[in-house]
Amino acid sequence: MTVSLHTASVPVFQQMLGGLSDVLAKAAAHAAERKIDPHAYLQARLYPDMFPLLRQVQIACDFAKSVSARLAQAEVPAWEDNEASFDDLQARIARTQAFIAGLDAAAFEGADAREIVLRPGTPKEKRLGGQAYVLAYGLPQFFFHVTTAYALLRHAGIEVGKRDFMGKY
Repeated sequence: MTVSLHTASVPVFQQMLGGLSDVLAKAAAHAAERKIDPHAYLQARLYPDMFPLLRQVQIACDFAKSVSARLAQAEVPAWEDNEASFDDLQARIARTQAFIAGLDAAAFEGADAREIVLRPGTPKEKRLGGQAYVLAYGLPQFFFHVTTAYALLRHAGIEVGKRDFMGKY
């Protein structure tokens, strides 16, 4: 049985972004209930050299949209990283969900053999086949940032578990 790269990526991004949205909603409610400044969570880091929660969510969304767009041979939308609240992050997740849901699954046909060029024309240029791009680069990067966002909130005392992380499947 062959699994298309659309099937291996877009539904996974959608499921995990849904879980991330739910976890962020729990964090916002937790902050409101306990009268904690939401920025304490949005700027939380596990270590000083790490990106804060806010940036982890932005990057997770960026990977979901860029991987999907490149596989479908669509233009990767450029979005400002100007989110400053839980509501802003929810809007970014919703925009990401809508973008990837709008990509035609047929556009992914042949993507496994397609060459994907990252950072073209720079010293960090990297060329990958579509399958390697998704399985060895795109999904691991996406999961790293979603997992880190979850871990930051769990570490902050938000009552979330594996079921919350996984989202609806």
